[in-house]
Amino acid sequence: MLAAMSASPLTPRPPGDACARSGGDACPGALRLHRADDGALARIRIPGGVLTPPQAEALGHAAGHFGDGELHLTSRGNVQLRGLAPDCGAELAGLLDRAGLLPSEHHERVRNVVASPLSGLDRLGAADVGPWLTRLDRLLCGSDRATELSGRFLFALDDGRGDVDALGADLTLLGLGDGSGRLRVGDGDAVLRVPAGEAPRAALIAAEAFLDSARDTGAWRVKDLPGDAAAALPAEAMRRLREAGIPVAPDRHPRPLEALPPAHGPVPGGRREAALSVGVPLGRLAQEQWRLLSGAGGLRLTPWRGAVVTGIAPDRAAGLLAELSAAGLITGPGSPWAGVGACIGQPGCAKSLADVRAEAGAAVGPAGRLPVYWSGCERRCGHPHGEWIDVVATSGGHRISRVRGDRTTEAVTVRDDPAALAAAVASARGTHP
Repeated sequence: MLAAMSASPLTPRPPGDACARSGGDACPGALRLHRADDGALARIRIPGGVLTPPQAEALGHAAGHFGDGELHLTSRGNVQLRGLAPDCGAELAGLLDRAGLLPSEHHERVRNVVASPLSGLDRLGAADVGPWLTRLDRLLCGSDRATELSGRFLFALDDGRGDVDALGADLTLLGLGDGSGRLRVGDGDAVLRVPAGEAPRAALIAAEAFLDSARDTGAWRVKDLPGDAAAALPAEAMRRLREAGIPVAPDRHPRPLEALPPAHGPVPGGRREAALSVGVPLGRLAQEQWRLLSGAGGLRLTPWRGAVVTGIAPDRAAGLLAELSAAGLITGPGSPWAGVGACIGQPGCAKSLADVRAEAGAAVGPAGRLPVYWSGCERRCGHPHGEWIDVVATSGGHRISRVRGDRTTEAVTVRDDPAALAAAVASARGTHP
């Protein structure tokens, strides 16, 4: 159904986005609630997506007590609570603080860190990024300059397998097996080789270099910098690292195009404890589903709106997997929900032109070769990276195109015909209804 024509640039996110630079950094947080059509919204940053059982229990309680009862996973492994009363902020903040989810009130919106969710579990990565995650979060929360970062600036910690490296973070640390690491500044192939023990500090210094480069430009992220400033940033970061006494050398390492999520099901390689990877349809968890996940062990929320349950007794894993499947989660290959995503859409978002979550559910069919993301407007909030089928609600119907990187194929538009829309999406994904 998609026209095989020349690619064109992906339509940019227009002004009016909740995080648009032209309107100030209005990205929601745990202490700054965002007003939505379905009530106030809180976004709780969870570096690396890592939650202890008590923290997960606290989030579940917050969703049920203050919000609509559901926990909404984001494309950065964070949690959003929706349907909040506008006057619940102080009580919500107190609950989160007691659970250890607010280590610094001044830094809570800049703790944007994604990490390889299977790092240290399946022994496939070159290095366990867990120590980096702990150290980087402490450095961020201890830095006055870090409070100047926007709520969109993103750090990624990749254990060498290339999963979160492909997510387009502003600063990416890449694990190596020789006691060193790579620091990628922006999107380019140029990286800086640094000692592994200094990698988190190197990332913070590079973030400070970005802030100075971004002064008076309005740039919130590295990709927003003017061309000359963006090109000069890696060299400026290297200069500052050397001034700070960190050994550094230039290197090159291509960024992968595809950000591949963990396969759903048992995580291979566990010995004393087992781990399970599950997907969450449309990133939305009901209270019962959340209790089942949070009561099973530790949690690592993934940037693909899924979760890895850790610390499971091996003799419990098979039974738990069956319970998670019965609860409606994605526990293996071939699920029709695998790769299907959507923004909140109507009625939660005033800018959305359609109830895209309901439309995505109505169009679910055989698993496709490509992921599909449904957006209620041109902003495409939370869209994936790499290659995907882009379905955007417009005033004239639903526009369907294939996106790869920052390019998109010529689109087709389906008007007011649910059956035709489902068929067009299935065809675009490489399936047949």
